[in-house]
Amino acid sequence: MTTYAVTGATGHLGRLAVEDLLTRGVPAADVIAIVRTPAKAADLAERGVQVREGDYDRPDTLPAALAGVERLLLVSGSEIGRRLPQHEAVITAAKAAGVSRIVYTSLLKADTTSLPIAGEHVGTEALLREAGVPFTVLRNGWYTENYTGQLSRYLGTGAVVGATAAGRISAATRADFAAAAVSALVDGAEATGAVRELGGPAFTLAELAATITEVTGTPVAHQDLSGEQYSATLQQASLDEGTAGFFAAVDAAIAHGDLHTDSDALTRLLGRPATSLSDAVRAAHTTHTA
Repeated sequence: MTTYAVTGATGHLGRLAVEDLLTRGVPAADVIAIVRTPAKAADLAERGVQVREGDYDRPDTLPAALAGVERLLLVSGSEIGRRLPQHEAVITAAKAAGVSRIVYTSLLKADTTSLPIAGEHVGTEALLREAGVPFTVLRNGWYTENYTGQLSRYLGTGAVVGATAAGRISAATRADFAAAAVSALVDGAEATGAVRELGGPAFTLAELAATITEVTGTPVAHQDLSGEQYSATLQQASLDEGTAGFFAAVDAAIAHGDLHTDSDALTRLLGRPATSLSDAVRAAHTTHTA
């Protein structure tokens, strides 16, 4: 049987990918959850999943973590500014371990976007090309949860505030991105070196506000600001200047179209339509009111 490993398996996306592998009928013994803190994956170990310590910042832990792995889902790290050396350590260890395929979760339009976090993804894609290990790059769009996770605030303030103008966001749920990643991982026909731009049904922040209003019955308006106004508003809400500037830069990128794609690659990998915005808002509202 093929062995599959998922890095960051206690994170949001990694955990969902492990669960998806199990749901597809992959034997638990053939699923390897690579985690920084094995105790946090004790429930997976109880279900027969191989839980192995593998720390991006401790390359000496990676050879044992990747021993016997045939296909690897490399979930991008979350520590901005440190990800390139972290990813390089994993790719180097994977090559040495004889991994036959790597699937990497990159960023939508990584090579052309103005998003400040793109550089590490572009660098990782280059490392994969240089490594000589067959790979697939999945350039994921924004998570729908980036917005539905703020539902309580939207309902409390009655507004979705941003600086995106009429920019469209091809977001998808973490579960959809995880399922797509697993599809790429298990599909032996997936083209080596393929780069897939992944995004769900696109929406504007005005459409997000309208959807929240429709689903919840609570009026929520859209308030569009300039980048400077948005940064100042975030700082007034206790964010530091750097963080506020980052979020303003994200919205500027959205206004520029950097988080929008017409690609149907996500739907093709899923074998079904991606989760709609209304369904995602409805699920978040159910959780909010539970």
